[in-house]
Amino acid sequence: MRIRDRLVVCIAIGLVLLSVVWALRDFRVSSPAPTQPSNLALMPEAISLVTGDEPIVEVLTRPGCPVCHIIPGIPGATGQVGPPLVLGTTGERRLQDPGYRGEAKTVHEYIVESVLEPQRFVVQGYPEKTMPTWYGSKLSALALEKMASYLERQTEEGLAP
Repeated sequence: MRIRDRLVVCIAIGLVLLSVVWALRDFRVSSPAPTQPSNLALMPEAISLVTGDEPIVEVLTRPGCPVCHIIPGIPGATGQVGPPLVLGTTGERRLQDPGYRGEAKTVHEYIVESVLEPQRFVVQGYPEKTMPTWYGSKLSALALEKMASYLERQTEEGLAP
């Protein structure tokens, strides 16, 4: 066989192999169709803003708490839309407020309730329906617990003059 004939045979075999590989490429990556949508966990509304493993500064700042609230010990937490979060001082007063219609029995429970159901009690002098009702669903249970534990220890003495 001449060199030219061998070259033609090699090219023909190469083209056949390339065609087979090209045809089989879809079979390699295909998988059975899922019975339920698999991207549900990746939808933005299903992703927590914080996990609770973060330092308390992140637990409170990443969700945006400082935009609306003054929070002692949290840099940049100078918001004026919602009340200062000094629940170590104000928590018991809020639970005793005649306008309070929640179910919390402790300041800790009140904080959790206020995040999960912000319209349950709006502090007098602050606008209603300002805090998003979906807010609590964007926090993990650990983050909410960490947030409540921190906020129930904050007092007015912790506010900068």
